[in-house]
Amino acid sequence: PSGMLNSIGLQNPGVEAFCAEELPWVERLDVPFIVNVSGHTVEEYVQVIERLEREETVDAYEINISCPNVDAGGMTFGTDPHAAAAVIAACRKATKRDCYAKLTPNVTDVAEIARACVDAGADGISLINTVLGMAIDIRSRRPVLERGVGGLSGPAIKPIALAQVHAVYRAVEVPIIGMGGISCATDAIEFLLAGATAVAVGTANFIEPTATMTVIDGIEQWCDEEGVDNVRELIGALEE
Repeated sequence: PSGMLNSIGLQNPGVEAFCAEELPWVERLDVPFIVNVSGHTVEEYVQVIERLEREETVDAYEINISCPNVDAGGMTFGTDPHAAAAVIAACRKATKRDCYAKLTPNVTDVAEIARACVDAGADGISLINTVLGMAIDIRSRRPVLERGVGGLSGPAIKPIALAQVHAVYRAVEVPIIGMGGISCATDAIEFLLAGATAVAVGTANFIEPTATMTVIDGIEQWCDEEGVDNVRELIGALEE
């Protein structure tokens, strides 16, 4: 209810196949292109970036240190400020392109992690990733998901995401990509007011493939109605 519980992990064809099969299609699109980079070790993150550095299509990297659905790496790095900083610092040395640290909400103090990442060279922060969740089959008395737990996304996590985006906005002075339960223009505007520089739509696309465009159109309409000339006026404009 109110979301999606997934255990997809970070399955992908690998960076070589990605460069050969996916990037040619992306090159035809007139949009900035941010590649989500993951790894089981710090060295793997660096290796992926080093390969992508040879591709002109790539504009920036989202360093994923927050996936809950892998047994090694992923969220393991994102729950400790020193480990998070180590990954970001290594990636920073490997590229001059912007690096955004994608953070997990499954921590006590997300602002502490954000500060560590920025100090290590992150150009921005992306948050939140999914919240740890679980489902149980009461007849078999076993977890529904093979790994036991998975990642909860969708409308149910929006209040958590908003609180963490705002906490990070107050803690660091870098751009923030906010996400977590955004399915309409109102949701997106809340994130902007909380301090997000940009927003991302994820789970809503599984329900309605045109959700992103609907959100964009709704933001434009709201700005017209409220007399907002530039959407950037909303960033961090929350009155407390």
